[in-house]
Amino acid sequence: MPVSERNQVDTIAPVLEFRHVALSFGDTEVLRDVSFTLHQNELICLTGTAGTGKTVTLMLAMGLLQPDDGQILIYGQEIEHLSEEALLALRSRHLGITFQEDALFTSLSVFDNAAYRLVEQGWRETDIQAAVTEIIDLVGLTEAMWKTPEELSGGMKRRLEIARALVGWPSIMLFDEPTAGLDPVNAKNILDLILQARDLHQTSAIFVSKELHIIPYLASHRAQTDPDSGEVLIVRASPDNLPNTHVMVLADGIMSFWGTAGEFAVSHAASVLPLTHPEQIPHAPEIYIPITTQSIRKPNGDSENS
Repeated sequence: MPVSERNQVDTIAPVLEFRHVALSFGDTEVLRDVSFTLHQNELICLTGTAGTGKTVTLMLAMGLLQPDDGQILIYGQEIEHLSEEALLALRSRHLGITFQEDALFTSLSVFDNAAYRLVEQGWRETDIQAAVTEIIDLVGLTEAMWKTPEELSGGMKRRLEIARALVGWPSIMLFDEPTAGLDPVNAKNILDLILQARDLHQTSAIFVSKELHIIPYLASHRAQTDPDSGEVLIVRASPDNLPNTHVMVLADGIMSFWGTAGEFAVSHAASVLPLTHPEQIPHAPEIYIPITTQSIRKPNGDSENS
């Protein structure tokens, strides 16, 4: 399936929508009445102190968790009541996902890990070869193309997770701490890839991170193609033409802040100050939810838990 065919969707409906979503684990209320909309070509930076439901929000968006109340829609289609087969098809067609944990297929090579979603979608072999080679080169893993994950360092595994998510430039990306554990050079390369996805491939994304210095970079820079050389350039956007970027803060189960990166930087909201001025602020305990590859199918239809 060539890139031109992969995103034939209802462009009128929002890309992703939460309507009054609530979720609890036992007596622990994680989210209550959370509503927001992700539009095409928009990047939402989702942050908050530990234990406020950031990863849970991504898991709800991909259908790995179901809300107790409310609705979650992708391109206008409510996902909570989809069959597992329909949900897998929806993820495969539209979603690229990076987890905090290693969810690589240990028996597959770097190339085959990156290619599996395109194989599931029925892409032509020549298109798969081109797309995978492109993304593996962009994350700096060309020399490790045929190694298995067990042969990679922790940072290389993280970059492979990014490559697997971005291959074929999906229409929706969910990033969960994508630069965690990376050195500054590789971290910046990943951020530039995210800009490239947003600005050159119209990818919409939710970017979860507690690294607040990342937010102004994503909100103030653009990717563009040099008209002469064809090279992809990352440039600072003009103040009157900033990319469509918003910051969302979760606290006490609700969306406690929504605004631009500039508004976030100067906000005195009670949920923002602990992030921008974290003096002596106690943090809630993390809620641990293990990620498995149960719903991430290998090309032959099997699943593998790494």
